[in-house]
Amino acid sequence: MKFRNSDGFEKEVPILDIKGQLAAGALKLVGRLPLRWSRRLGSAAGRMAVWCRSDNLRVSRINLQRCYPEMPAAERETLARSSVVNTVITGFEVATLWRQPWSASEDSIVRVRNQQLLSDGVEDGRGVLVLAPHIGNWEIFGQFLATVGPTTSLYAPPKITALDPLIRAGREKTGAHLVPTNVRGVRALLKALKEGGIVGVLPDQEPDLSGGDYAPFFGQPTLTMTLAYNLIQRTGCKVVFGFGKRQEEGFELVFLPAEQAIFSDEIKVSLAALNRGVESCIAEAPAQYQWEYKRFRRVPEGKSGIYRKN
Repeated sequence: MKFRNSDGFEKEVPILDIKGQLAAGALKLVGRLPLRWSRRLGSAAGRMAVWCRSDNLRVSRINLQRCYPEMPAAERETLARSSVVNTVITGFEVATLWRQPWSASEDSIVRVRNQQLLSDGVEDGRGVLVLAPHIGNWEIFGQFLATVGPTTSLYAPPKITALDPLIRAGREKTGAHLVPTNVRGVRALLKALKEGGIVGVLPDQEPDLSGGDYAPFFGQPTLTMTLAYNLIQRTGCKVVFGFGKRQEEGFELVFLPAEQAIFSDEIKVSLAALNRGVESCIAEAPAQYQWEYKRFRRVPEGKSGIYRKN
């Protein structure tokens, strides 16, 4: 696509750049709204996604059938629809949380449950690995961690490059240190834990085959990341689970203890404990979990094919 610049010369502008600028502009615009209004817009957009029978709804239904086979079908359907709406709300919320000052975001935190689990690890200098599943709003949770102690997290730049500086600014505003998702980044995580800092990891993402092993998740053999296991084994750090639970009046930040089994030398035992920890978090707010993530694409025999459209 061609545009004339101020000198009257034509300039070729890639379509992707235009889309990126539009996306960045939309994020900035939504980011100017108070949290309550970004939530209302997100709720409306989420209901529209349900009404349009989005692919996210289809995948959520598949995952919930797999994880809660004994749940009545009508209850599963309600949960699937609510999950889609909550995920869209999260997308609108983060624009506000990234763009507004931390003082405004902090005011939206109505309570912090079991913060001592985090504080104890920071105070004794052991280093704390915080495992934060995709529940509620993980962005405000990550911002909060950096206010408690030096925090390091993995970061993969978005495909839309125009969004990268906006996301970085939002995630780093309270002092978090973002490192790349490669060997250099993992080394930075190890260094941070050995120095007594906080490391945040999303434990419910499907890894590459080289970075995972199979462990039960809701009774299903599920490819599970081994990153947390390796960090624990190499540093002796403390481990806690946590997430930002959406409440009507704001957010409740929740910390939950990890099972002792997560420290096991046996990788299968440790990974099973990790997945049980994620399940415990989900039980706190099942409608706020990102059920539309294709977590069961692989099985020990190969690709499962369960998400294939008929």
